[in-house]
Amino acid sequence: MTLDFWAPGRVNLIGEHTDYSGGLVLPVAIQLGIGLEAEPAEHIGLRSGAQAVELAADGSGELLGWGRYVAAVAQELGALGRPAVGIAGTVAADLPQGAGLGSSGALEVVVALALCAAADFELDPLELALACQRAERRAVGVPSGILDQAASLLGREGCALLLDCGSLEHRWIALPEELAIVVVDSGERHTHEGSGYGDRRRELEAGDPRRVQHVVTENGRVRAAVAALQRRDLSELGELFAASHASLRDDYEVSTPTLDGVVAAALTAGAIGARMTGGGFGGSVVALAERDRAEAVLEGTLASAGAQGWVVRSAGGATRRKTGSLRDPA
Repeated sequence: MTLDFWAPGRVNLIGEHTDYSGGLVLPVAIQLGIGLEAEPAEHIGLRSGAQAVELAADGSGELLGWGRYVAAVAQELGALGRPAVGIAGTVAADLPQGAGLGSSGALEVVVALALCAAADFELDPLELALACQRAERRAVGVPSGILDQAASLLGREGCALLLDCGSLEHRWIALPEELAIVVVDSGERHTHEGSGYGDRRRELEAGDPRRVQHVVTENGRVRAAVAALQRRDLSELGELFAASHASLRDDYEVSTPTLDGVVAAALTAGAIGARMTGGGFGGSVVALAERDRAEAVLEGTLASAGAQGWVVRSAGGATRRKTGSLRDPA
């Protein structure tokens, strides 16, 4: 039995550092993702390029790197009653690691789907997202939220996902056809466990006024962004992006001069709005552009700032593929 799954990355339009406090987020699953093609096996053996992961079927084993996520997913699924059936196969991706586009969440999701299929074990999408969130925390020891895993599983083409991370209530918000999403990777790298990500959560939980101010106002911006999308008010979206970035820079202090420079470059290149996206301390900037100007905005931004970039399109959530093509989920 061939197991062939694909899971998308995501770009979060707005609602940053709100997921782990039970707030609102508005991510879009994108066409860049991670594929896994495997067969059921007695153990877990996965290869990506020159790197290999070898584990017992229950996820036990001592390793570092991306194998931590594989092991943690297997262990979390085992705790939910999944039989210890392994998989052997290959992981391939066109989703950049460390760019703030949900690469670890997509890896967790695609591994979880394959492990569940191999064992004929079923979970509904939100149960699976929660298991993958716990796996992320187990793997890196950082109290991350559910945004990445939920977006990867619940993505819908042509839509953003409005998710209440406290209640897990969600609905899809149609994206205007005239709106394009541009992502620019700053080239500045971070890891959650090595950055101030965990510090920010502790400060928020301790009631630091500036951290709380960001979360309260950011939740309001998510609501306003949904209303603006429904009105097709691109100008209002640009203003909300500006306010979000300023809050992340000044109140939450997770932006960097490099990210600020990419935001400025995108606006100079003609973006409607731009802000950092993801955990911060590096990673990417998300910009909005009129569809017929998106490539020019991307090229103009990269001419003065950023390492690489993409005009991304919304994609459906993680799925079992028929074609085996990384870019062609069924």
